[in-house]
Amino acid sequence: MGKSSSGKAAKALGKLTKADVARLAERLRYSNPINHFGFQLVKAERGRAVFHMPVRELHKQVHRVVHGGVVAMLADTAGGFASFLAAPAGSRVATIEMKINFLEAVADGAISADARVLRLGKTTSVVDCDVTDQDGHLVAKALMTFSVRRPEPPKGPAASR
Repeated sequence: MGKSSSGKAAKALGKLTKADVARLAERLRYSNPINHFGFQLVKAERGRAVFHMPVRELHKQVHRVVHGGVVAMLADTAGGFASFLAAPAGSRVATIEMKINFLEAVADGAISADARVLRLGKTTSVVDCDVTDQDGHLVAKALMTFSVRRPEPPKGPAASR
């Protein structure tokens, strides 16, 4: 994997621990959009997630191409997982802003969303996501901001031990 121009992003990327993999499996198991729309996680690293989606009829709008909302949901899912994997264990992430450009329509085949954390702060993370078709053509580009709620530190006498 190449070096990022941002020192913070470069530090965030890396291999996952067994605990990270367990947290990830739990999230995947209970994610309704992932299960309903057939998103498949194909790559996960600290600060990066890649999801793949075979195009199905349920993804298409009236003009028989993938609905922009489905493309946005795929990008948002990848971005959320990238943020989740970059944040400390026990953190909760939620989308607070998303900007997406739709560049090409997709009628069949598959699309993939490759999301990377650009910056992880104390309370937010900023994520860039490329959505490509099965031939690698860029079909959408998203920039997202996620709220990061870190776990509360333990309170009381046990916390000072």
